[in-house]
Amino acid sequence: MQQSRKEAMGLKKMGFFLKLLVLVLMSGMLVCSVQGDAHYYDFVLKKSNFTRLCSTKSMLTVNESFPGPVIRIHRGDTVYVNVQNEGDYGVTIHWHGVEQTRNPWSDGPEYITQCSIQPRTNFTYEVILGKDQEGTLWWHAHSNWTRATVHGAIVVLPAEGTTYPYPKPDAEDVIVLASWYKGDVNLLVQEALLQNSTSSTPVSDAYTINGQPGDFAACSNGTTYRLLVDYGKTYLLRIVNAIMNSETFFAISGHNLTVVGTDGTYTKPFVTSFIMIAPGQTMDVLVTMDQAPSYYYIAARQFVSENPEVPDFDDSNVTAIIQYRGNYTPPAAPSFPANLPAYHQLEVAYSFLSQFRSLASPEHPVNVPLDITTRMYITVAMNSVVYEDEGTTGTYIASSLNNISFLNPEMDVLQAYYRHVAGVYTTDFPDHPSYYFNFTGYDMPSDVTMQATKVKVLNYNESVEIIFQGTNLQYTPEDHPLHLHGYTFYVIGSGYGVFDNETDPQGFNLVDPPERNTVTVPQNGWVALRFVANNPGGCILQDYASIL
Repeated sequence: MQQSRKEAMGLKKMGFFLKLLVLVLMSGMLVCSVQGDAHYYDFVLKKSNFTRLCSTKSMLTVNESFPGPVIRIHRGDTVYVNVQNEGDYGVTIHWHGVEQTRNPWSDGPEYITQCSIQPRTNFTYEVILGKDQEGTLWWHAHSNWTRATVHGAIVVLPAEGTTYPYPKPDAEDVIVLASWYKGDVNLLVQEALLQNSTSSTPVSDAYTINGQPGDFAACSNGTTYRLLVDYGKTYLLRIVNAIMNSETFFAISGHNLTVVGTDGTYTKPFVTSFIMIAPGQTMDVLVTMDQAPSYYYIAARQFVSENPEVPDFDDSNVTAIIQYRGNYTPPAAPSFPANLPAYHQLEVAYSFLSQFRSLASPEHPVNVPLDITTRMYITVAMNSVVYEDEGTTGTYIASSLNNISFLNPEMDVLQAYYRHVAGVYTTDFPDHPSYYFNFTGYDMPSDVTMQATKVKVLNYNESVEIIFQGTNLQYTPEDHPLHLHGYTFYVIGSGYGVFDNETDPQGFNLVDPPERNTVTVPQNGWVALRFVANNPGGCILQDYASIL
């Protein structure tokens, strides 16, 4: 895989994600025996025409569908997906939340575990779920911003002969939230960077529910997604946030939601009038159709954690319709959920997140690491990157961890590790920031982040604790949704301000913390997680925060 430094810089400047590679080393061959049934899918990547918001565009999709096909399996099954690329550029597919046990070669992140699938070639992925993964996950492209149109859900049903840890629903439906851009989002990113080095990533023109913007968007009234339901029945909604970089409030008019799972794990059920779901997250909710038969809006809008004075965000409302079956006079318009929070309600969003707990039952136990062997304290920030290319010096905003911003290498890192190719990466990613200050204050150092391909090396079976610290660098504090490939982890605590190593650990939940693969670092706050490094290979930590 060859790539010029200019191209590598261009990818970095997009700010699509920040990558921290964690190499977990183990001697011996990486092999895995197949358990359960095997399922086979064919994904054909090709451009197709879609009309939304009164205009038509050509965009890359899988099997000419938006969102893409649903993969439906049982716990313990293995999936083989043959991806044929008929598009114009290289693409990889990531199986978001799938542990890929001892199978890192099929995880999918470009530059980390594989080179891109070039046009008119194919690659077959072996998708291996963890032995206890059950619920909803998803898949998406992992190249540039292509996941805006290349994504779909993964439904993992209980193993044969078992059932849900809650009353079995009468029916279920997949709800995929996504971004819609009138133009080619990859080109929009490039144009924005060329016009202004500090410009934000493109604001979407609308959001969609199962591919449709809903009644409040231009030229969309007749195509709004509808879910037909029966009075008295309970439905399991499998919600996927495939939006590019926006946390999202979601509610159904007149109906409560019972949250029962997230990120392919079960949670202690709790009832709520709305949810807040971060990009990259999935959430399973039960909804009982107990209202008078009519039409009711499902609605979602962006949760904006940035300064309210920042106007540049998508303030559209995306809608779908719950439509009861039966004989009744339809309303002139569906009722809108009055309980859908407003854009900037931080306390409401964080209060919702605080309700998550693992089941911690004999059938679904927790195994929180207690004897920690590796501790890391990592600052998460938007920072300045200075680079030189062909005699030109430029400054751009980029994500950073401990003041390091990942630089895409010319060979994928996993291949370089196994082939002992020197010079592709270094193994000195720091466990702590280079120096300490008031990370959430306003007296910020005028520091410029380093671009480098650095990794953290862990020994097999180490118990790891990471504290992620939000910052106010660039005076742009915001939430940072983080996703760890190859693992789930326990979220043992979170808080506001700078983490206090003496007092904050006293409040850690080591009994029934939620198990996730994606977590939100709160604005000017911190989050603590733990996991056991028992899945050899290369994985990355990915930041879905937008560039400001």
